[in-house]
Amino acid sequence: MTDLPIAAVVRIAKSNGAERVGSDAAAVLVEKAENYIGYLAKEANKLAMHAGRKTIKEEDVEMAANKA
Repeated sequence: MTDLPIAAVVRIAKSNGAERVGSDAAAVLVEKAENYIGYLAKEANKLAMHAGRKTIKEEDVEMAANKA
């Protein structure tokens, strides 16, 4: 089961130029997006912990994204 709504991911794809998105492609987009978000959260958490914080801040996410 996915946590991200498929419709939201399809909307993002369409707002970035996709005219149509097949249901199989939408499912893969959701899976990949969730995997990427999970990766970013894990890396941002490592950075926050290294800084002695329990709270992930914007700077942690930005650094994690630049590292990816």
